[in-house]
Amino acid sequence: MEFAFNATEARHSGGPGMLVLCLRRSYHDGGTNGSITINGKLFCHTIELPWRGNRRNGSCIPEGRYCLSLYPSRRHGMRLLVQNVPGRSGILIHAANNALQELRDCIAPVTKLTGPGMGIYSRMALERLEREVAPALEAGEEVVLVCCSSSENC
Repeated sequence: MEFAFNATEARHSGGPGMLVLCLRRSYHDGGTNGSITINGKLFCHTIELPWRGNRRNGSCIPEGRYCLSLYPSRRHGMRLLVQNVPGRSGILIHAANNALQELRDCIAPVTKLTGPGMGIYSRMALERLEREVAPALEAGEEVVLVCCSSSENC
């Protein structure tokens, strides 16, 4: 599955020196499914744990606006870190294909959704996302993840 994307155009949607990733989510008992768009264009899908009141080690993160940074994880290597999540820390973006079995608090990009909290080709989607986001962060640009319900505009 191919997703169309133009990195130069996307940076302008957040203003000079800013890259905005919009994560629109739908909530299910078996997990949270999402789609990341950049400048209105689909980039990848995501899976997370179900919404459980922002419970640590058991819930997707609350809707909101979060800055991303690079973080050297002992378990996952260099990963994207979601910063300043209320009441939480260590929220990473890393590979997983089943939210209930493989995630604690984190977000996993996937190429295709296969059910609530489930997807396939996560590593491929993660590597693609990192290839777009890491250079922006390394260049000193602000990268923002905006999480919202699928019925809202980010």
